[in-house]
Amino acid sequence: MRENIQAYNNVLELIGNTPLVKLNKIMEGYPGNYYAKIESFNPGHSTKDRIALYIIEQAEKKGIIKPGDTIIETTSGNTGFSLAMVSVIKGYDCILAVSSKSSKDKIAMLKNMGAKVYVCPAHVSADDPRSYYQVAKRLHEEIKGSVYINQYFNELNIDAHYNSTGPEIWNQTNGNLTHFVACCGTGGTISGTARYLKEQNQEVRVLGIDAYGSVLKKYHETKEFDSNEIYPYRIEGLGKNLIPTATDFEAIDKFEKVNDEDSAHTARELAKKEGMFLGYTSGAAIQGIKQLAEQGEFDENSNVIVILPDHGSRYMSKVFSDDWMMEQGFFDSQHEVDATKVQFVK
Repeated sequence: MRENIQAYNNVLELIGNTPLVKLNKIMEGYPGNYYAKIESFNPGHSTKDRIALYIIEQAEKKGIIKPGDTIIETTSGNTGFSLAMVSVIKGYDCILAVSSKSSKDKIAMLKNMGAKVYVCPAHVSADDPRSYYQVAKRLHEEIKGSVYINQYFNELNIDAHYNSTGPEIWNQTNGNLTHFVACCGTGGTISGTARYLKEQNQEVRVLGIDAYGSVLKKYHETKEFDSNEIYPYRIEGLGKNLIPTATDFEAIDKFEKVNDEDSAHTARELAKKEGMFLGYTSGAAIQGIKQLAEQGEFDENSNVIVILPDHGSRYMSKVFSDDWMMEQGFFDSQHEVDATKVQFVK
């Protein structure tokens, strides 16, 4: 009988309530206790499941969207996948403007989840008509019955994490955290979670991880947008060449910048030392924590919670590809490619 079957109605019911796991070997030698909130346990394998479901359900409640309409978004890949997944279940079409910096793995996943994908050049200004921001806006204007999610400038991006990620972390730690760390792209994850945690305890330190080539850290410190900070970098879903209104800079205490090479090697280190096969941005988050620890940010009594945003399967053609790492010049005397791991039997 059906009432005896313990099953979820659909994959959307699996979103949220992701686990907190202690980091051990990768943070050995650093003072404090470190815990990762592993967002790849969401059904779409990233933290972006939370905002995709929340924003669409809010639009449904307000009558902004109905079955058969089209979801349009700008994405580096993860938000797009989550929106495509939600669209499949709820009966919407999905069109995504994606940065050419996104891995081939991500683009293939979007297509196979049923989305129509426009791949836009990564290294153009945000107001260039070819940028993924402008392409998404144009498509929204052209397509009747479309809704532009606009995660970079949507307050619901913050609300999604205020209502889910923040309370989860507070409950999982029984309020015993001292620091919260997250990468900052759109800013929704760090801002919403930080707002909730600081309402519970104003002493919680909120630390944002930014990328070299991004404007966020300097804007936080000076309140000035400096275009001279902008240059191409490889990490996906981290940093920005504009100032998203979905970032609450007042809720963030400090930013730390990381580079492409260190973040890539740290993502690989996570797999080898912790058994966590996670994405490029997760490597950036741990790299940021290491740098902050070296600066004396943490002590023996620190309980540090870090968001690790997505799964490593989306980066097989990038950070987990020896060929790609060599092409970027990321192997040197300190980090040599290990050709002994694969042996062919003849």
